[in-house]
Amino acid sequence: MALNKLKFNSINVTPSAGKVIQFDSGADGFETASGGGSMKFIKKLTASSSSTLSFVDGTSSVVLDNTYKEYLFIFNSMHPATDQVSFSFQGNAAGGSGYNETITSTYITSYHNEAGSSAALEYTDANDQAQGTSFQALLHNLGNDADQCCSGYLHLFNPSSTTFVKHFLAASSNTQYQDIEFTHYVSGYFNTTSAIDEIQFKMSSGNIDAGTITLYGIN
Repeated sequence: MALNKLKFNSINVTPSAGKVIQFDSGADGFETASGGGSMKFIKKLTASSSSTLSFVDGTSSVVLDNTYKEYLFIFNSMHPATDQVSFSFQGNAAGGSGYNETITSTYITSYHNEAGSSAALEYTDANDQAQGTSFQALLHNLGNDADQCCSGYLHLFNPSSTTFVKHFLAASSNTQYQDIEFTHYVSGYFNTTSAIDEIQFKMSSGNIDAGTITLYGIN
């Protein structure tokens, strides 16, 4: 059986909004198709010795509302001013105050040290909540050496719903204060049927010395 070679001299495709490029073998080329979803940039916050970073409803360029059913926060190179701290978040219901919504959550950790002599996968019950109102830890024991930081994401589902509780998933990687790589998986829900329209991030102690958090809405 002879094999035909696939050759492209040039491709110049500019799909319209909401479209993706797909290969069409029947047409011997590419065509545009309806997209299966897209991420929409909303806002980026940059820490500089900041006590908190807050995504607040009603500001000029960021709103957590029913425009999207999913929101994604990506935190990048968050560096604490204080050693051995947790990076955490909480929500605020529409019309509420205080960032003290009721949370039930789970918290799983894996780690491996630089010497290769210690590793584990464990459930960390000190950092979960059972109908608690504290800030939810996304990771813990973050070091503040000049080269230490954490990065990851927080995925929030349908925060504007007034029917269901509000679920979240998070994953992160951080350099522990004793030079150990930690990976954290956190999930849970805000146990309220009120809309959540504000999210705040902070360290458990001290300021956020540096880092960025970027918010996207997902179609």
